[in-house]
Amino acid sequence: MNDRKGCLAVISAPSGTGKGTVINRLLELNPEFVFSVSATTRAPRAGETDGVEYYFITKQRFRDMIDGGEFLEYAEYVGEFYGTPKKPIYDYMEAGRTVLLDIEVQGAKQVMQSQPDAITIFIVPPDMAELENRLRGRGTDSEEKLSARLRIAACELEEQIHYKHVVVNDKVSRAADEILSIISNS
Repeated sequence: MNDRKGCLAVISAPSGTGKGTVINRLLELNPEFVFSVSATTRAPRAGETDGVEYYFITKQRFRDMIDGGEFLEYAEYVGEFYGTPKKPIYDYMEAGRTVLLDIEVQGAKQVMQSQPDAITIFIVPPDMAELENRLRGRGTDSEEKLSARLRIAACELEEQIHYKHVVVNDKVSRAADEILSIISNS
């Protein structure tokens, strides 16, 4: 059994910043890292698989999990719920693994309170024009949802001051290397 306790790396960013792509690169760079699969009430996007990118659950199941104290954090975002089940996080950390947690700023604040030793990293886009281009390029949101995401992103960018580290995702490989260095030196 591994005597070393693992760590928790909280990674947040406005929608469209590319944090999922950066996290995938981190998982390729270090096989000891594990991605925390969150639960959500939103519908799967094309190519997403239940239990891989998210656990896709009903709003009623989500509420039941809240009532049962099963989340490390949870939040509502653009009319849908997102949350991180506690048990897998604690199991991985007990096994000495580094857990990468992809969450938005509301949830990150909850984790910062309950897990003050967590490594907190905020990924920012090169600029707002690039962020809008990335969101439009997805082709998954209505104009109304896209506008909401951009308004929320502007507010979320102000929250980066609460994180221990800020990384610009101008190039995925560079951003991933910087985050790998942050985690390795923490």
